[in-house]
Amino acid sequence: MDKKNLLIVEDHALTSFALKTTLTAQSYAGEIFEATNAKDAYKIIENNKIDLVIMDIGLPDTNGIEATKYIKSKYHDIKIAILTSHCDKDEVMQCLEAGICAYCTKDIKPQKLTEVIKDVLEGSMYFDSSVSKYVIETTSHPKKHELSVKDCYNLTTQEKRVLILLSSGNNNSQIAKKLQISVNTTKVHVCSILQKMNVEDRTQAAIKAIRENLIM
Repeated sequence: MDKKNLLIVEDHALTSFALKTTLTAQSYAGEIFEATNAKDAYKIIENNKIDLVIMDIGLPDTNGIEATKYIKSKYHDIKIAILTSHCDKDEVMQCLEAGICAYCTKDIKPQKLTEVIKDVLEGSMYFDSSVSKYVIETTSHPKKHELSVKDCYNLTTQEKRVLILLSSGNNNSQIAKKLQISVNTTKVHVCSILQKMNVEDRTQAAIKAIRENLIM
């Protein structure tokens, strides 16, 4: 991977210092910028090529959710990872709608965080286990089976059917029953979907499908 420029948006000096120290040692890290508020973050992004922003929610001016919305509206390619002590359901959902790629709590281990950032830079998504239940609830709303999936990620017709059911909150047994295939065959399709969509689990696949409007 080429080196990527990172921006830490965090108003606590000690946390920002620890993050920068940890990230500096990573092979994928290029220049690492720091901002203590949203306004300074916007200036840095405007004047530098930033690949990923590590965003706190509790900022002193504009909160991290609004800052994320602003950044994504102007710089679609910038990836944003939330790093916060907040686990409120409404905030998690607002962050998801704003277009984040990761939601991490501040008790995450440094090694895990560096792995998450690397994975996000490569196209993956990550949600801390403490908030993933909220994400699952969002992706588990009913959908009609006749919905179709856009021709993205080279999914086969059967994989598209599996993705629709998966995004509706069905487990492997339920998918197998509805498509009249074996559970083992369902698992094979799910694994193929995860690989093609470059995500780690079914929740991330469902989120990506919904957020990218793949399901019509």
